[in-house]
Amino acid sequence: MAKPTQTPATAASPDPAAPKKRRMKDLRKQPGFDTLAWVCLFFLYAPIVVLIVFSFNDNRSVVKWTEFSLRWYKAAFENDGIREATMVSLQVAVVAMVFSTIFATMAALATTRVRPFKGQTMAYAVINQPLMVPEIVTAVALLALFGLIKQSTGVTGIGYLMVAHTVFCIPFAYMPIRARLEDMNLTLEQAAADLYATPVQVFRKVTMPLMAPGIVAGAMLAFVVSLDDVIITLLVAGPGETTLPVYILTQIRRGITPEINAVSTVLLGLSVVLVSIFFLIGNKKRA
Repeated sequence: MAKPTQTPATAASPDPAAPKKRRMKDLRKQPGFDTLAWVCLFFLYAPIVVLIVFSFNDNRSVVKWTEFSLRWYKAAFENDGIREATMVSLQVAVVAMVFSTIFATMAALATTRVRPFKGQTMAYAVINQPLMVPEIVTAVALLALFGLIKQSTGVTGIGYLMVAHTVFCIPFAYMPIRARLEDMNLTLEQAAADLYATPVQVFRKVTMPLMAPGIVAGAMLAFVVSLDDVIITLLVAGPGETTLPVYILTQIRRGITPEINAVSTVLLGLSVVLVSIFFLIGNKKRA
């Protein structure tokens, strides 16, 4: 007796018990998505546009336009208070950038170039602690700690502000460096070791050049974060250690002037340039 043959229709019939695939919906095609996106972009960038436009206003009023002028940029450049605050900001930001990048590089190597170990998740949490804890909490904690140190040793100075900025900037420098190390292939390092290169030579001639884009990106990100910080600086800075953001804040309490608009526009331009370079380096390293 011949066995019944399976028809093509029966063979192709779907299994009722098999899970059905859900079709993903494009969020951009949802009703009102475009309108909501444009509204968000307007409220996000409209104040910045107003700030930039009125920084070139010849009138002292920040709400009434008269004519185009670079008067307030010249006034800001000739202002001794702004120049002193700028120098303090640059000194603190450069020191914080250098040391936070060094510590972040060491931390990234210690958490990615080793076998998984017990407590590795805790190590990630400790390194990224300044990102998870509110900045005001970190500022108050640093203020209390530095107060005890000053009382015990009698040592004062701008070094405390530099240490505070360095600690706060470490996780910002750590993220791109760690991401770069995790994306790197170990083949070249293993090949160098097979060719009798010492660990120091492998790091100096192979690992370091490959992770350089991540280090540069982390350094620039740390510099921008330090340059723009206000909360930690307000609580930790001592007499004569006024940074540019803090100076702008104190001047705003007396009333907004086009001179403040000009300084803010320069800070904005510097931040945009550095962040743009950061993203360009990030895209380059992924290529």
